[in-house]
Amino acid sequence: METDDVSVREQLFHNRVRETIICVLLFTCLYMVSYLILTHFKKTAEFVTDDIEDATVNKIALWLCTFTLSVAVCAVLLLPISILSNEVLLTFPQSYYMQWLNGSLIHGLWNLVFLFSNLSLVFLMPFAYFFTESEGFAGSRKGVMARVYEAVVLLLLLALLVLGIVWVASALLHDNIARKSLYDLWEYYLPYLYSGISLFGVLLLLLCTPFGLSRMFSVTGSLLVKPRLLEDVEETLSCTTFEEDSLSRKLNCGTTTSCWVKLNMEAMKKEHQTLRSKRIALEMRRKASPWQRNLGYPLAMLMLLALTVMCVLMVCFNVLELLLDDTAMPRGMEDPHLGMASFSMFGSLGAAVQVVLILYLMVSSVVGFYSSPLFTGLLPRAQDTNLTQIIANCVSLLILSSALPVFSRTLGITRFDLLGDFGRFNWLGNFYIVFLYNMLFAGLTSASLIKTVTWAVQRELIRAFGLHRLPLTVSRSTVPFRLLLASGLSKIQ
Repeated sequence: METDDVSVREQLFHNRVRETIICVLLFTCLYMVSYLILTHFKKTAEFVTDDIEDATVNKIALWLCTFTLSVAVCAVLLLPISILSNEVLLTFPQSYYMQWLNGSLIHGLWNLVFLFSNLSLVFLMPFAYFFTESEGFAGSRKGVMARVYEAVVLLLLLALLVLGIVWVASALLHDNIARKSLYDLWEYYLPYLYSGISLFGVLLLLLCTPFGLSRMFSVTGSLLVKPRLLEDVEETLSCTTFEEDSLSRKLNCGTTTSCWVKLNMEAMKKEHQTLRSKRIALEMRRKASPWQRNLGYPLAMLMLLALTVMCVLMVCFNVLELLLDDTAMPRGMEDPHLGMASFSMFGSLGAAVQVVLILYLMVSSVVGFYSSPLFTGLLPRAQDTNLTQIIANCVSLLILSSALPVFSRTLGITRFDLLGDFGRFNWLGNFYIVFLYNMLFAGLTSASLIKTVTWAVQRELIRAFGLHRLPLTVSRSTVPFRLLLASGLSKIQ
């Protein structure tokens, strides 16, 4: 009997060591990728300075930002890894090489991401900001440690302020629980605070994702070569080149001619840059192969349209399930029971579609976030993003990514229930909140999609038929459709 207990303890020990090694390797890879991304966008002048103290402080803050970005990427991969792991175990149930992939490992990943997300949002990122802005207390000896002391004091004051706000909010909503758990910081207040942050992230996803789904068409279109629809590229390129050369001569003469030209130099430079970008785009269209020009762009647009329509249909189906079945409500589970059954009614193909849709929604939410007027200023620029902007970007991406599992499960994109503390949020059990959230997402996405498609079709028709050259006094929206057809027929003839 004692020998059996020893063997069980050894097995548990080996399992724990194996899971720890896998988690460390995964996080190390994500950390290196995140560091390469941040070094691509950081402003080099902030890290190569004569002041060694400032350079050291900036490097430490960059390491903290890299850690936060790694946690954000891991949060995005939580659901895809969990869904694919279940399908792998279903496909190879007796494989010796897949025994390391189990529910304990997946559950541990969810708990680690929840822990590190709390740590990054509540402690690391505020400390990184205070650390970069601090100079040490007045009268103290200058140095890195003086900045550390000031940043720690400011962080403690901020923690007390946030803790007081959370206690007041919990007292208003749950009076008895707040009084009984006044000193229960780790088990009650931090999860409660993270629940509020997750709710804010889910609401932010509700606003950014529909807008991002509509913006994905224009962003993808700018990266691909559009087909030539009733357009003479050679003629347009010749006109653009002529206008660019003419404007270049005016700019070269503007330094020695009249004052009026000097006052308009900035506007002329911007116009010259616009013409140059247009000329480069036209040259790319002329050099593109027929397959790339006539097949790549339509296929990409059709794929985006299919993914967006599929998301809307799944959300509408989830709304019906919410009205008929209580199991459609998002909830938490203690044991994922991997390898028992597929989380999609279509098997492995449906699981693969779920993974693609989850990643597509995340990319769309990021595009919508940076395209919104409120957050356009946070858009990072290569080799020209200061450290404060990097911190703000890491915090924003972590809020969006940590809310992605809750967002996907609430919309019914996947049937994989939330693990660990992700499934303990109080508002997840409220039927009216979940139902209204699904309805708002379906309505906003449908409206954005209809508006984007109709405006895109109208814009391409106007451009193809040459009506974009009409005077600005003529309203293009009032141009009748028969005029478009007549213009198109005349071009064809």
